[in-house]
Amino acid sequence: MGLTMRQRKAVLASQVKAWPKATKAEKSTILDHLVAVNGWHRDHARKMIRAAVAGVDVNRPRRPREPVFRYGPEVIDALAVCWAVLDGPSGKIVRPALPVLVASLVAKGELNATPEVIDALLAMSAATIDRRLRPYRLGLVGNLKGRSLTRPGSLLKSSIPLKTWHEWDDTQPGFIEIDLVGHDGGDNNGHFHYSLDAVDVATGWTETITVKAKGERIVATGLEQLALRFPFAIVGVHSDNGSEFINHHLMSWCNTREITFTRGRPNHSNDQAHIEQKNWTRVRRNVGYYRYDTSRELDLLNQLWPLAAELSNLFTPQQKLKTKTRTGAKVTKTYDTATTPAGRLLRDHPTVLDDQDRRHLDSRITQANPAQLRRDIDLIQRNLLELARRRGTILKAAKRNHVYLSRTKMTRAKRNESTTQPKRAS
Repeated sequence: MGLTMRQRKAVLASQVKAWPKATKAEKSTILDHLVAVNGWHRDHARKMIRAAVAGVDVNRPRRPREPVFRYGPEVIDALAVCWAVLDGPSGKIVRPALPVLVASLVAKGELNATPEVIDALLAMSAATIDRRLRPYRLGLVGNLKGRSLTRPGSLLKSSIPLKTWHEWDDTQPGFIEIDLVGHDGGDNNGHFHYSLDAVDVATGWTETITVKAKGERIVATGLEQLALRFPFAIVGVHSDNGSEFINHHLMSWCNTREITFTRGRPNHSNDQAHIEQKNWTRVRRNVGYYRYDTSRELDLLNQLWPLAAELSNLFTPQQKLKTKTRTGAKVTKTYDTATTPAGRLLRDHPTVLDDQDRRHLDSRITQANPAQLRRDIDLIQRNLLELARRRGTILKAAKRNHVYLSRTKMTRAKRNESTTQPKRAS
């Protein structure tokens, strides 16, 4: 068992008395003794002897160091503008987005900054971005969680092949996952709208459209419109087991266009993890959990999604999981450098686009104004919020069989009461 701190100090005090008048050989002997008895490193023993000779208490708390700010307030103001345009992501997302985003904002006159400020902004690390943006994140409140509206479809399950989560590793652009997000506002009775969300697994390119119901023909029509918004051809569609997807109409739509149609396992949402994540980042973060069931709200939603897709696909970087290692109860994940879906498409899959499509995508990035897109999105969101406030609180209607669900009509027979009454013979 080692010595306590008090015992080490006593040994040090006994040796310090001879230190000032000791020769070089004697000082070496004193150091050897302290290293052997106290278990210190030789450099640490020298430091403790010098402090004891000078009468300095080395255990007293140090004076807090004054913070040194490398980036001035003008750099932080420019960073806050870029962060707000991207809808407030983390530093690991903001840092890769800055080169393209800053160039676009400066070209459109949305960011008035000197070259020195821009150079300092582009030199910031992800950790510094998170530290300097901490005051701006105060007060942000997350939305409440919703519930699933998926109802299993029993038709054609044997005809549609299963595809699990571990089969998405080497997917090429064109294989998309789709899902429906219901805007019921807490009451799934009656008529309300649904948002059809689609994400390309390889690049993260996401498109959304709102449909007035989840009928099979309406969903197939909405999917056909979404397919035209992707910059590449759709070669595969993956969905859950909801009846809005597992039906003859959608299957014949895929077969006619030679599109592979697969589905996930029942009650395994991780089989379509990519689209489940986008349901939050692309749908719920933009329109929340309010109820939308009018034609005006349907028009506003469909005006919102192209703007949000332009901002997210061209200017908002995304990270992809590279490896996942489990050691006992510990799971270690590694991610690649965050890249926008458009940048990932041009960098990792250059053969998917021809020269004309590549020039068109480059012109979209050059001509788009991220700050104006954010202002247009905010305007539509305020209109949707105002319509939701005018509607008031959604009162959940009772179901027709609520009496039996509440078990208020269920009575138990008494011990002396027969459940089968004897009938008198005629």
